[in-house]
Amino acid sequence: MSRKIHISAVVLTRDNATVIERCLTSVRWAEEVVVIDDFSVDKTVGIAKKFGGRIFRRHLNNDWAAQRNFALRQAQGKWVLFIDSDEVVSPALRDEILNLQFTIYNQFSSFKIQRRDVLWGRKLKYGESGNIKLLRLAKRSAGKWQRAVHEYWDVKGRVGTLKNELVHYPHQTLKQFITQINFHSSLHAKENAKEGKKSSIIKIITYPVFKFFLNYILRLGLLDGIHGFVAAAIMSWHSFIAWSKMYIWQKN
Repeated sequence: MSRKIHISAVVLTRDNATVIERCLTSVRWAEEVVVIDDFSVDKTVGIAKKFGGRIFRRHLNNDWAAQRNFALRQAQGKWVLFIDSDEVVSPALRDEILNLQFTIYNQFSSFKIQRRDVLWGRKLKYGESGNIKLLRLAKRSAGKWQRAVHEYWDVKGRVGTLKNELVHYPHQTLKQFITQINFHSSLHAKENAKEGKKSSIIKIITYPVFKFFLNYILRLGLLDGIHGFVAAAIMSWHSFIAWSKMYIWQKN
């Protein structure tokens, strides 16, 4: 690069001691690392301090958009890269970000990044995981995060797409996977209700079936073997639980 791009890497944490070191190691190249911690009771904060990051403690209150917007206000870089505690910036992605020409950064306000899930030791290339591109790198002033759950970065300007991937290590056990799906399905149902969406018996039956068909057949999740089947089945179950909870709340 002919000129240096100042990038802040932002990580949201809560009791992530088992994965945070791997995450922070992958962003040591950033000019600044900002950690927003939801009052962890394990060794997360202590580990983060070893990396010299700027650490802020703030209650999440199940509002991921508000937490990320708080992080934007703390970050000092012109550009901000958001990475979750169970994610890793691959060496190829790191090099791509660092080697982009300054003129390219001037042409875009943000970039989408391909994310690949590694489920129980296998990197998923197809299904829902193989089709996820997340807007995670943007100018700090380009926009704000919206929606408490399943949040998204609402930015203005031209959006580019990077070639290399962010690696995601979610739910390292089946029990953890199911627990998280149950928790997030409740939050998702509440957010849908807030937006005026309605559930029905038809949605409870058809949406999960369609989601499984989409991820396992149309998006070729079957090519990921048993891992692809499990991923498609559990995401379908997430849909079933979320719409079912919403239907019960409507009736009560």
